[in-house]
Amino acid sequence: MERRLISSGSSWEERYGYSRAVVTGAHVHVAGTAPIMPDDADPPADPYGQMRRCLEIAEAALREAGASMADVVRTRVLMTDAGYAPAVMRAHGEVFAEIRPACTGMVVGLLDPRWLVEVELEAVIS
Repeated sequence: MERRLISSGSSWEERYGYSRAVVTGAHVHVAGTAPIMPDDADPPADPYGQMRRCLEIAEAALREAGASMADVVRTRVLMTDAGYAPAVMRAHGEVFAEIRPACTGMVVGLLDPRWLVEVELEAVIS
């Protein structure tokens, strides 16, 4: 099966040996996507803004893979505080209200202390 790698251009990908997304057949696996800003600028300070940024980055990877948010079948939402869930999931709901992928939410520690949220997606190209 053909395997195609999608890069967002983040220095993290080359440095740590991963891809923003991997396409195998009709499946697109988007890696955990943090609110990374151009030139490592500070991300939005609020969990809603960070989730919107994460979704923008993930959507760009899906587009490059030939998919769209409508093709997403699973999301995993990681946040550093359960109290962020209403804001984070509001952003999720704005994108996925009609798509309604399977979704898992988790409270975790993230690699950069500026990050409040990260999202991972799986899509099947229709």
